[in-house]
Amino acid sequence: MGTFELVAHPAHPAASVTAVSARLNLTPHWLTLRWKVEGAGQLVLPTLAGKGRADGLWRTTCFELFVRSDGAGYAEFNLSPSERWAAYDFAGYREGMTQRAMPRDPVCTPRRGQSVLIFDAAIPAAALPALPWRYGMTAVIEEAGGVMSYWAIAHRPDKPDFHDEACFAATLAAPERP
Repeated sequence: MGTFELVAHPAHPAASVTAVSARLNLTPHWLTLRWKVEGAGQLVLPTLAGKGRADGLWRTTCFELFVRSDGAGYAEFNLSPSERWAAYDFAGYREGMTQRAMPRDPVCTPRRGQSVLIFDAAIPAAALPALPWRYGMTAVIEEAGGVMSYWAIAHRPDKPDFHDEACFAATLAAPERP
């Protein structure tokens, strides 16, 4: 439904990563997501931890989806190569954060080659806000030496902030009724 070439925020350039792309596909039962990181030879990945909720996943390599339906509220999904995940609801910009109810754990599957990382994730469709959406697909990338870069479809100019309105740069319409 959408493939995007993500852009690193200029205030935090990558060391070796040359490109990050992201795509999304919504089916009646699952939202499937794929991120591809090129130039991933120095990429730092968290240790495999098994499925389960965890906070603070954004402190190292992590992939994220931000989704807004109508109104000021939005949902945030953090998906880690460790297989850990987090899901939050916000009432407004960084306000009123609560745990988002999930009918089951998302599935997170990293596959790493010598210079590429493919990260697939699947979120149960029942856990998602109602369509139509404005959304952002993002990535926090950690490389050797503690180099952090922040990738998104679009950024606010001064600093990386995936919660900012500028990052909700893609749209997904509600299906048309026959």
